[in-house]
Amino acid sequence: MMSEMKTAAYLCSGCGLGDKLDMASLSKVAQKAGKMAIVREHPFLCSEEGVKLIHDEIEKESVTHAVIAACSRRSKTEAFSFPETALSRVNLREGVIWVVAEGHEEIRQEMAEDYVRMGCAEVKKMKLPRGNPESGKEKNILVVGGGLSGLTSALEAAETGYKVVLVEKETRLGGWASKIWKRVPFSSPYNDPQNTGILELISKVSAHKNIEIHVNSAILETSGAPGKFVVRIGKAEGTETEVKIGAIIQATGFSSYDISKLPELGGGLPHVVDQAGLEQLAIKAEGKPIAREDGKPIRSVAFVQCAGQRDESHLPYCSGHCCATSIKQAMYFKDAHPEVDTVIIYTDLRTPGMGEDFYRSAQEKGVIFTKGKVSSVENAGEGCRLKFRDLILDEESTIEADLVVLATGQVPNSGVNIELPEERNQVSVLNLSYRQGKDMPQLKYGFMDSHFICFPYETRRTGIYAAGPVRRPMDMLQATEDATGAALKAIQAVENASLGRAAHPRSGDLSFPTVRLEGCTQCKRCTVECPFGAIDEDEKRFPLFNESRCRRCGTCMGACPVRVISFENYSIDTVGSQIKAVDMPDEFSEKPRILILACENDAYPALDMAGMKNRCYSAFARIIPVRCLGSVNTIWITDALNSGYDGVMMMGCKHGDNYQCHFVKGSELANYRMGKMDDTLKQLGLETERVTTVEVAITDHEKVAAFINDYAETIRIIGMSPMKGFG
Repeated sequence: MMSEMKTAAYLCSGCGLGDKLDMASLSKVAQKAGKMAIVREHPFLCSEEGVKLIHDEIEKESVTHAVIAACSRRSKTEAFSFPETALSRVNLREGVIWVVAEGHEEIRQEMAEDYVRMGCAEVKKMKLPRGNPESGKEKNILVVGGGLSGLTSALEAAETGYKVVLVEKETRLGGWASKIWKRVPFSSPYNDPQNTGILELISKVSAHKNIEIHVNSAILETSGAPGKFVVRIGKAEGTETEVKIGAIIQATGFSSYDISKLPELGGGLPHVVDQAGLEQLAIKAEGKPIAREDGKPIRSVAFVQCAGQRDESHLPYCSGHCCATSIKQAMYFKDAHPEVDTVIIYTDLRTPGMGEDFYRSAQEKGVIFTKGKVSSVENAGEGCRLKFRDLILDEESTIEADLVVLATGQVPNSGVNIELPEERNQVSVLNLSYRQGKDMPQLKYGFMDSHFICFPYETRRTGIYAAGPVRRPMDMLQATEDATGAALKAIQAVENASLGRAAHPRSGDLSFPTVRLEGCTQCKRCTVECPFGAIDEDEKRFPLFNESRCRRCGTCMGACPVRVISFENYSIDTVGSQIKAVDMPDEFSEKPRILILACENDAYPALDMAGMKNRCYSAFARIIPVRCLGSVNTIWITDALNSGYDGVMMMGCKHGDNYQCHFVKGSELANYRMGKMDDTLKQLGLETERVTTVEVAITDHEKVAAFINDYAETIRIIGMSPMKGFG
């Protein structure tokens, strides 16, 4: 337990702070307005001497709560790490002296003094996080799927020393990789198809002492949380096994789009196959000339790219690997019998990485590439006739071939999702005992929902990761890399869980949400809005938090209408106290105050970079970083307006189908909540422009400065808030 609160403020005058700011005045603000028991100035606070000063004082003076007024909270994190002390960082460098233009010394000083007040107010509302007392200690990793992705994840985790349980629904391992003759080259010189290597991989996995394999098996139930999952595995013959698991990797791969749904392209005709069908013919030929299923030799073959892909009536997306796969398969024919006519009809040829070398090699072997759009494939004698629009000559053309190969797309084997009721998603993979559903949430095309920029393997179920084509369309090389990344994230998850810490994106965060039940109205908004399925209900229908699943985003805190949910070091009070700590000029001062609530993941780093690039913005802004816009409670907005702020701007991540929000739904929820603020503003007699929301990416360092300056101009035009003096 923490002893009686003892506060201290440390002000740095390095990096030009002492030249641009009145440090003595800032010290007085910390002492008088901030009521800090100890106030120290230092010329170089992050130096060995400066850090020692803080360490010694924490130890000798029993400092429990400290404020460091220096650079951004994103800088010098290792130097200013004091685990036994509640800490608030005041950003005077990137957030004040680097963004306020010369000639504005008075308002720059006012800005710095406000930030010191805010830091002192915040820290006194903070508690030192204790960590999750219900942390799970299991470190075994479950891999579901025994194809290339699953085998790679299992081997990588096992080689690192972790025990792995591998579950495969088929009677043997290998997946798609065991059903193809060769693979697209993944190493120099990138000229020819290469061996898949799947047999060697299966052998390594099967012989590894850290890997327990269950084939012909399925997951009957998955319950629990990171570090303490309980998984029931059932075999086809009816036996069951229960295992305790720390983290899960789902690598259940894909199915090929059904060519029978493409009758206009010959789907269902005897001499039309998909790429998987051609692989079976190639395996049967064993490197010799490939024959059709009826045994007749093939003298000509046509490959139709994007068969049902990039097509809103079938698969709207590109599966990525198909162009290179067709090139590989055309080489099967040319390498065995150079006289075979091979033509690849494409609309756009996509061969990323070293695929350009592979494409050139195919040209040298005589593979013909024709840019065209196929309109129909029909029976013609003993073969097929293809009609297509030649996109180079801009005319209709016809060719005949003994065999037609359709490059159909990848359909993820994701599992059940109530938003995607198609037939392919009716069989559950993980059978989760979550109130939010039996499998992971999925994107609109059925791929697992993961943050495609920052956290590609992480699903919306903490401690459960996606790897390979179940996450997004990809080729074998990409799947191998993907599986390795997922294994590393699973390892990170079990280690963090064992220490009671958050897994991601606030990796290492020891805080977790608590609720004051006597004030709870059982509205269930926190339960419904949590993006990660971390909140259930107890027998009395009060929210029941599963701390190990929690990502520490604060969305539940933002959702709560009676404000009874909080974190030890981040709460309604830690932010609310900062809002109220700002010195509010009167309405005649012509010095507006603009509150900016900035997402710590994208917007705040962009603001820091704006400072580093000396992109100046209005010194009337007061910026408070928040964990996610989803954590913003409307009380902060109404309190700010009632206190006399002239405007409130929220800066968050992009939301929608291609979201960039680190917490998936945070920005979207904030946008929805703020959409209801107009009525509140009208009730207060305020213009609706006084509250606004903007989307900011981490690279938008120039845009953020423009956003603030444009908004400051809007406030100047509509005038100062009439609420000043009533707060």
